[in-house]
Amino acid sequence: MLPGDVIALSGDLGAGKTCFVQGAAWALGVEERVTSPTFVLVREYSGAYPILHMDVYRLHNLQELTDLGFEEFLDPSWIVFIEWGDAIGPLLPDEFLEVELRGDSDEPRSVDIHAHGAGWNRRLELMGDSVLEWRARGEGTS
Repeated sequence: MLPGDVIALSGDLGAGKTCFVQGAAWALGVEERVTSPTFVLVREYSGAYPILHMDVYRLHNLQELTDLGFEEFLDPSWIVFIEWGDAIGPLLPDEFLEVELRGDSDEPRSVDIHAHGAGWNRRLELMGDSVLEWRARGEGTS
């Protein structure tokens, strides 16, 4: 992931959205504990690149997010993770990665990744073989 990237996360409560951000932040060199921003809406972290972690679950409409200065949060110097990103679809940029998580602690989890925009489509194509190898290694393990 690179500065300017926007990753919109969706899935039911307990599906693993915050856990996904924790793993990504760790991979990007964040050393502090990454926690859900549900009640504060936005958290910032420093790693290899600055990270902005948002949770829009408690917002009631798109206008609330606009009033909070959402466009400023899309600063190209940040990597932006948005939990419940599917709820703000019209406000998302043309280029973003959608990560849909399903399942919970009682059932197997699954992840669907959808690229939005030509740049993300190219990047996912380049990652395709690596993802397939990773998935093959994980099959048959618990």
